[in-house]
Amino acid sequence: MKVFDNVKDLKNKLILKTGYSIGFVPTMGALHEGHLSLVRNSVEGNDITIVSIFVNPKQFNDSEDLKKYPRNTEKDIELLKNTGCDIVFTPSENEIYPDEDEEYFAFGYLEEVMEGKFRPGHFNGVAQVVSCLFRIIKPNNAYFGLKDFQQLAIVKKVTEMLDFSINIIACPIIREEDGLAMSSRNVLLSEEERRSAAFISKILLQARDFCNIKSVAETKKWVIDILNKIPHLSVEYFEIVDDTELKKVEAWYDRENIIGCIAVKAGNIRLIDNIAF
Repeated sequence: MKVFDNVKDLKNKLILKTGYSIGFVPTMGALHEGHLSLVRNSVEGNDITIVSIFVNPKQFNDSEDLKKYPRNTEKDIELLKNTGCDIVFTPSENEIYPDEDEEYFAFGYLEEVMEGKFRPGHFNGVAQVVSCLFRIIKPNNAYFGLKDFQQLAIVKKVTEMLDFSINIIACPIIREEDGLAMSSRNVLLSEEERRSAAFISKILLQARDFCNIKSVAETKKWVIDILNKIPHLSVEYFEIVDDTELKKVEAWYDRENIIGCIAVKAGNIRLIDNIAF
């Protein structure tokens, strides 16, 4: 496994790999089993797998969140050695953004709801870094986890807008034994916050059974009310939407494929999750 920290050396290496299929897993480090599952999927489906580790400042609308985001690149590289990963790309901010990136992406409704509503500018930052990395690496396939469901929709839209010939492959959410969706932010939780956070997935699972007995509005209210009563938890949003345009659904029969997306603060740590109805 080779590690590169600059674009020039990485591109020189990739020139020698022309004709091979490239799988790409972009990450912000602090790797966990969720990330590693993406890497293994890429290894299985491609000749070469590249993982990037880059904490993208442009997708943080909260400077404090950026400061406390967990970082441990040495540990991340050690974890990747056992996955079959071929190349790790660990660029500095100057490598990704040698000039001020003022590219603006208009996603319309996709960026106005849920994460877009509560994190203004976040998805433009995501689009900027993804487009930069895609141009550098030119992968055939790129792998993203379904936990960041709205981000996945944005990445697909970026790929379409910029006419990239890249397959965006969605991979299942990987969960802890108690059901909590794996996240780099989980390590920032206190013991009490961590115990409370496990209820997020448990309540979502219960809510999935409500489509036969409760309305969409009743289900949303029940989830929010229950989670807000659990110590340390505060629901930022819970929306029940279609899985393509993320439009809110008013009744279970409005759409064939419906997903519930949630953001919850456990103490000061913001966690997201979702469940298919």
